[in-house]
Order: sequence, then structure tokens, then C-alpha cells
Amino acid sequence: MAEGSRLVVYVALAANVAIAAAKFVAAALTGSAAMLSEGVHSLVDSINEVLLLYGLKRSQRPPDRLHPLGFGRELYFWSFIVALLVLSLGAGFSLYEGVNHILAPAPLEDPKVAYIVLAASALFEGASWWLSLKSVRRKKGSLGYFEAFRRSKDPTTFTVLFEDTAALLGLGIAAIGVYCSHRFNDARIDGWASVGIALVLALAALALARESKQLLIGEPAQPGLLTKVCRIAGEVPGIEAVNGVLTVQIGPDHVMVALSAAFDDALTTVQIEECIREIERRTEAAELPIVALFIKPQTPERWRERLAELDGAPSAGHGPTP
Repeated sequence: MAEGSRLVVYVALAANVAIAAAKFVAAALTGSAAMLSEGVHSLVDSINEVLLLYGLKRSQRPPDRLHPLGFGRELYFWSFIVALLVLSLGAGFSLYEGVNHILAPAPLEDPKVAYIVLAASALFEGASWWLSLKSVRRKKGSLGYFEAFRRSKDPTTFTVLFEDTAALLGLGIAAIGVYCSHRFNDARIDGWASVGIALVLALAALALARESKQLLIGEPAQPGLLTKVCRIAGEVPGIEAVNGVLTVQIGPDHVMVALSAAFDDALTTVQIEECIREIERRTEAAELPIVALFIKPQTPERWRERLAELDGAPSAGHGPTP
């Protein structure tokens, strides 16, 4: 997963660096606020890709004594920072530049350079968008795109897809703004185009920030993992019943699992420990993304009481799902 995510981010980074330089040149030659906003947008996206690559690298470090569950959440932290940068720098600057051009409009120069840069940017952004879309398609399975985004535990690919989608929308708005400004000889339209770009970036940033926040707080793992863990534990001799599982996703490939199971009453403490080790061996053999597995001997009645406590908790967020 990490290697595929890195490829998507590297492609997006290369495209955004080249596009940002071209947009700034076009903005300087034409005086377009929309083109300047698009240049800042691509520059912010380039910084974001660097931060995502840094987060990916940091999240792959092995656990140590101070961080026994690993560093998976570093990626979630940096993806949240990316969302804040899109909102504060990308959307904030576009809004500022747009309002300035609406209040103090300046005539635009020859738009041919802007059109050439916009067309080239659309080509590069489209290639990056298509690569990230294909990656998302492979991961989402039968889920819809929105549902896959909500359930995804790897924010890198979806972040790049959101950024590229916002970039393509921004390019369209910028092209309309430049054309209409010249067509109707009204430079304020170019300013309004910059405001439109700010709105697109703000919406994308808020969606990314919301999902990153949920991952940072701690979402449950995919239901398929819960089913596999319960099946493996239920096949171990000495386990009378698997009551349920609580999970917390602490990285794209890092999950903490708490398993509640009822053991045979005739088992000794040593035999119970051997059952637990056998569950651990079988989950490792299945190559499940579990970094910590906690097994609690518990009666079904006590498990149901615990579920009732969770269901009656005042918090209404995305709590762990047994």
C-alpha cells in the first residue's frame, strides 16, 4: 500500500512543481488574479505532496519502547496539516487576491499566454488525476467513491485525488474568468474567478480535514478484519465462544485489536496462555495488519454489558464498532 501511495504522490508532486512555475509566469505576463491564485494553489499542492511523503516515511518506522504501537498516526497528522494548508494558504490567498481585484480591478494583458498555460496545466493535472483515480478504484472495490473515501484508512491517495479534482475545477474557473474578463472588458470577473477558486479549495480542505480528524481520533478497522480475527480465534481449541472484537486503526497498515473470548472453564492458567499464543501465531500467519493484539478472557454476559455501556455513552462520534 505504501509503495502505491508513494507513486501517486511523486507523480502529483512533479506535475504541480512544473505547473506552479508556468502559472506564475502567466500571472506576471497577464496580471490575472485567477492565474496568480492558481499558481499559489499549485505551489501549496507541491508543499502538501512533500509533507505527505514525509508522513509516509515517518509512519513506516518500526515500534520502539517509547512507541510500542508504532508511528502509523504520523501520516494522519501530516494529512491533517495538509488540509489546513489548503484552507489557510490556498483558499485564503485566492480569496484575498480575488477581493483585491474586485475592489481595484486592473486590465488584463494578452490572454494567449494564460490559455496556453491553462491547457498545459490541465494536461498535467489530468494525468495525475487519472493515476490517483485508478489507484482509488483498485482500493475501493464495490464501494462508491464517497463511501470509500469515508472508510479509507490511507489518506494519501484520496488527498491527491481531492487536490487534483480541486485543481481541475480551479483551472476551469480560471479559464472562464480570463475569457469573460476580456470578452466583456471587465477585470472584476477575473477577481470573482479567484473567489470561486477559493471556495473550491475551502470545500476540499474541509472534507480532508474532517476525515483526517476522524483517523487521528481513532476509527475502527474495516469489518472484514474483525470477521477474520473472530474466525481465527474461534477455531482455536479451548475457546468456547468469541464474544466480539474492538479495533482502532492507528495507521494505514497498523491496527490495534482487543478480543473478548470465553475460555473452557476446565483450562488452567498455563493452558489459557497457550490458547492466547496460538491465536497470536495464527493471526501472524494470516498476515493481518495487527500491531497489537490484546485478548481478554470474558463471559458473554460481561461482554454484552460492556457493549451496553458503549451504546449508552454520551459521545456520538465514530466510536469503535464491535
